[in-house]
Amino acid sequence: MSILETINSSADIKTLSRAELHELCAELRRFEIESIARTGGHLASNLGAVELTVAIHRVYDTSRDRLIFDVGHQSYTHKIITGRQDAFHTLRQRGGISGFPKPNESGDDAFIAGHASTSVAAALGMARARTLQNEDYDVVAVIGDGALTGGLAYEGLCNAAASEEPVVIILNDNNMSISENVGGMARMLQFLRMRPGYINFKKWFRSVSSHTQHIYEFVHRTKEKLKSWILPSNVFSDMGLYYLGPVDGHDVEKLENAIRLAKDLERPVLLHVLTRKGKGCPYAEAHPDKYHGVGPFDAATGELAPAGTCFSDKVGEYLCQYAEHDARIVVITAAMAGGTGTECFAAKFPKRFFDVGIAEGSAVTMAGAMAKQGLVPVFAVYSSFLQRSLDMMIHDVALLNLHVVFCVDRAGLVGSDGETHQGLFDISYLGSVPGMTVLAPGSFDELREMIGYALHSVSGPVAVRYPRGGEGRYTDCHICAESVLREGGDITVVCCGTMVNEALDAADKLAVQGISAEVVKLGILFPNTYEQCLASLKKTGRLLAVEEVCAAGCIGRRILEACAESDLHLNAVSLLNLGDGIIPHGTVPELRHDYGIDADAILRCATELCGRDMVES
Repeated sequence: MSILETINSSADIKTLSRAELHELCAELRRFEIESIARTGGHLASNLGAVELTVAIHRVYDTSRDRLIFDVGHQSYTHKIITGRQDAFHTLRQRGGISGFPKPNESGDDAFIAGHASTSVAAALGMARARTLQNEDYDVVAVIGDGALTGGLAYEGLCNAAASEEPVVIILNDNNMSISENVGGMARMLQFLRMRPGYINFKKWFRSVSSHTQHIYEFVHRTKEKLKSWILPSNVFSDMGLYYLGPVDGHDVEKLENAIRLAKDLERPVLLHVLTRKGKGCPYAEAHPDKYHGVGPFDAATGELAPAGTCFSDKVGEYLCQYAEHDARIVVITAAMAGGTGTECFAAKFPKRFFDVGIAEGSAVTMAGAMAKQGLVPVFAVYSSFLQRSLDMMIHDVALLNLHVVFCVDRAGLVGSDGETHQGLFDISYLGSVPGMTVLAPGSFDELREMIGYALHSVSGPVAVRYPRGGEGRYTDCHICAESVLREGGDITVVCCGTMVNEALDAADKLAVQGISAEVVKLGILFPNTYEQCLASLKKTGRLLAVEEVCAAGCIGRRILEACAESDLHLNAVSLLNLGDGIIPHGTVPELRHDYGIDADAILRCATELCGRDMVES
């Protein structure tokens, strides 16, 4: 039996010898590579956090103590050693375990995590709850250097430092490096600070000098002054956090000792850990970005399954084409150049490309200022990440009606990343932004033309929303507000984006049932008076709106409002959408089927609205 097979909790980790710990880490890496090769998932980040996660479980009991991951895509090792090893083959699969921490999946998952820079604020909240409720547990947050590009992380750090709450913040630094202390004295002091004896001496000195406060304060001030002369400052110490490190993030023993010291200080501590993404896997180490989030691949060679052309790829291509003829066009991304397909723009127009890091709010405000000064900024961003900057869209763009173009990627279901990443709320929140125009292409050709329309024919804020993946049977190009793709007299089926493919498939099946469906595709979601929809509804009297969005603010409701304003009474109505928008992981076809918005669901619903019984084909 392997060591890994005996591990089901933090308690099991604590019984292992040093040699067994090293073997466990090796087994974990092999297990993760082989498993992720079959299911897909986040590879490089998890391989880099193996020893760190094991060391954390040596010190803490995550069934009681609260371990909070930032983003959470590096939590696989944690999941494996907390009772989910046997279910790991279901990772990110329909009905299987999530690729991110999920409290209702396991009590060892302290908090939801899918977006960056949140862990420190969440850890401080739990630490304060612990104090107010007089409970006894430890709180530790793991945050990556990439997440430190987000302002929310610094808000959390500043508040944690001021709180004096015992909380340990582990900075998993796998790319950016804070300058090392230099010189012989600096090395000696760093060594002393990391030794248990030094910490114990500090505790003893504080206790014995508490009776003579003026002596303690004098010695403490003198020590701090000497330290400031000898050691260079760092931002964490300046904030008021007790800084420890840097520590080798692939040495389990050193990590365990450092984490214990941080815990024993009983104050806000930042432990700086240096790790390497993709550790132990040559191809992932060589190309950590390429193997950050992957589909199935060959575990031996790292060869990835071929991917088809997607909307994201086309966005980068089209932006380059338009930028060649318009020097005002600039592109902004929030640490997602690869994911949004804008790497080609960065390569071709490096001075006109800006990556702000994981700081979506900053990106929107900067875009607004660029637009105010005469540029045409394009912010390429995932739908679920753009929602973090709603205030800036209203305050820093819409109030001045500034021309900022939002390329809203991953709009709709994203599949295996699950509820933290599903892009199901953008129609709702974009609809609340004054003066916002929203376009929804259903094909690559429409995407190209709509980007051009957004760049050159709209004066205020404009969003082009498009899904993850590629186009389907619909490859035509209509950039008008509404277009009738198929005429019919029995029922009006309204759709937008790539849901047009499901609507057309359903119309074919309805024809077999003897039902004539009129398919109306919306290209401009708003502003829109829905005149074509109303004209169709006057003819059919039945509305079936099918949308891959949440119910709140959906287009179907807007059409019903237009019907009410026009005093148009309908015989039957059904709005097929994704309800509250909290949708788990699975493939997009699986989720469309499970939540009743695929062609078969449209067929069943339309048949009922028309008062017909289904005829088996």
